[in-house]
Amino acid sequence: QVQLVESGGGLVQAGGTLRLSCAASGMTFSRYVMGWFRQAPGKEREFVAAITMSGIRTVYADSVKGRFTISRDNAKNTVYLQMNSLKPEDAAVYYCAAAAFLGSRPTEYSYWGQGTQVTVSS
Repeated sequence: QVQLVESGGGLVQAGGTLRLSCAASGMTFSRYVMGWFRQAPGKEREFVAAITMSGIRTVYADSVKGRFTISRDNAKNTVYLQMNSLKPEDAAVYYCAAAAFLGSRPTEYSYWGQGTQVTVSS
């Protein structure tokens, strides 16, 4: 079955960096759009970034544009989220997800990982 496993979360000071990874299995990775979402306590899950199958096109939420970079390595079945200049408001559980088409709504994504916690101290 499809499995998405995130890693790389942790505690970082404001202004710091983290790199999240999401390893996929049980699927033809290169045939899926991959996205990152996040959910803070008491808030809805929100879109962060997405990347097309080939990696040519990327889209970002306005809140992370210029600070976060999504990338993928289809040979390793892995998608990454490089997070720079982290802010306390970036703290959340981060999820990777797979979709058939490029989108920013959680309902457009078929497969989800279990999430990884990112904590940003001020």
